[in-house]
Amino acid sequence: MSVQLVIANKNYSSWSLRPWVLLKHFGIPFEEIHVWLGEPDTEQQILRYSPTGKVPCLLDANGQAIWDSLAIAETLAERYPQHAFWPQDAAARAHARSVSAEMHSGFSALRNEMPMRIRADLPGHRVSDAALADIARIDAIWRECLQRHGGPFLFGAFSIADAMYAPVVMRFNTYHPSLSAPAQAYVAHFSALPAMQAWIADAHAEGHAVARYETDAAQP
Repeated sequence: MSVQLVIANKNYSSWSLRPWVLLKHFGIPFEEIHVWLGEPDTEQQILRYSPTGKVPCLLDANGQAIWDSLAIAETLAERYPQHAFWPQDAAARAHARSVSAEMHSGFSALRNEMPMRIRADLPGHRVSDAALADIARIDAIWRECLQRHGGPFLFGAFSIADAMYAPVVMRFNTYHPSLSAPAQAYVAHFSALPAMQAWIADAHAEGHAVARYETDAAQP
């Protein structure tokens, strides 16, 4: 039995994207279990797999549940040591963990005011000063990492740190905020990653009507 990953709609579920892109990029076989957001039984469906009632949740070959995107990423790094989930250099690895944790616990204004909506295109979307500060901080993190480690990803090769910022890349593709040239180049390069292109294609292919979420036709 391969591992299973419980996820929600690819158009909206930013947390689901992180472990999915890691598994896909590193070629680890897995089965997707989809739960649609906004349905009357959404939480009950997720509770079949995860005690939190939230996605994502990884079910390993023994059926053990691992929830929370960063916990899943760390578990994958332990169980698949043949893949470079973290940078090999200890100092770079500590830096990568720091920026990953900052993404995991912060940027609430950005999350709330610029939700992930891959099928939408919303340039000129107005946000608060707090969200603009979040964007500026992310831009600074990316510039520092790219300059220090040479790109094209934050720590040279693709890592957990990039996966943690994957939903931000998708948000920036939708809302088109003002970014520095290095950050814009990072968004373009990351978006072209085959795993990201696969996720984007799946998001566009979703035709399921979701209660409590706007349809594409209703989007401005």
